[in-house]
Amino acid sequence: MILMLRRIFSLMIKEFRTLLTDKKSRMVLIVPPVAQLIVFGYAASFELNHINYVVFNEDRGVESRQLLSGFAGSDVFVRYGTISHNAEITPLLDTGKALMVLHIGQQFSEALHRGRPAPLQIIIDGRNSNTAMLALNYVREIVLSFNENWTRRHGGARAPAVLMQRSWFNATLNSHWFIIVGIVALLNLVVTLEVTALSVAREREAGTFDQLLVTPMTPFEVLVGKSLPGLIIGALEGTFIITLIVLWFRVPLRGSIAAVYLGLFIFLLSAIGIGLMISSLSVTQQQGLMGAFLFMVPAVILSGFATPIENMPQFVQWLTYLNPMRYFLIIVRSVFLQGASFDLLWSQYWPMLLIGLANLSVAAVLFRKRMY
Repeated sequence: MILMLRRIFSLMIKEFRTLLTDKKSRMVLIVPPVAQLIVFGYAASFELNHINYVVFNEDRGVESRQLLSGFAGSDVFVRYGTISHNAEITPLLDTGKALMVLHIGQQFSEALHRGRPAPLQIIIDGRNSNTAMLALNYVREIVLSFNENWTRRHGGARAPAVLMQRSWFNATLNSHWFIIVGIVALLNLVVTLEVTALSVAREREAGTFDQLLVTPMTPFEVLVGKSLPGLIIGALEGTFIITLIVLWFRVPLRGSIAAVYLGLFIFLLSAIGIGLMISSLSVTQQQGLMGAFLFMVPAVILSGFATPIENMPQFVQWLTYLNPMRYFLIIVRSVFLQGASFDLLWSQYWPMLLIGLANLSVAAVLFRKRMY
């Protein structure tokens, strides 16, 4: 028993020495926790503190302006602008410039003075059901405060203002729709990174990487040969997930499936480039896995998968523009929940394509250096 404990202790000391004496291992021990701490500390938040809204006020009475003053005085709501026609609502919500539209009808003030319920319509973007529910809770607080002040000044037992809400793209505010659709991006990133990040490292551990140097294949051919499996597996994985989402979870696919696959193809190119960069820099499979994990966690947090990007500090929001998952999440959620087509998604395709080409170029340079 004592001998067994001594052997275990000796092995434990050896592992500690190996970790502490190897520079790359020390980096793996220090950099990932620090990076994740910074990302989680600044970006991960379930609070909603920046809500862009648009006013559509058809009432000219003082009462409607009093109600709007509650929104203007709030630290949460940010007035994006004012509209005067129903046709202006759709472009604002489609493009995400405004989270909600506050519509006050023509008879709002008159209904209040006559003691009748005064409808107040809130049209809200329901693609992110969690954000929509939080926004509606803030609206209810302002309306409740308005009702209390009105009742105190004019008397009466009934609430004078009645809130009528309507959620676009996700009428029931089913949070599963928002989360499940985002899984397409998350799982494809995980699978593609695992396949590509370990490809070269696995060769080195098995001792077969040197054999590639004596083959007639060029570095470009080797790079393409190692990229195709990740691309094919990612496409099959994406198809399987999309099929389950539509047939099993009953999430409606309102837009073009071709728009989803174009985004998926470009996203996979970006992920493959990142995976090959990690694999080219990794000597062992363990380092490849740690490198993939180091990229994956910040990428998910900074993509808007669970928390709104608008809630992050400005410098963190700038970093999200370098994250391909940010763009693909917008694409897949817009196609599923909004019914978006190519014309609305070009602004997401081309930045992700530039990131993918840059990643593949850097991976090719690193791969060539490793071979020679």
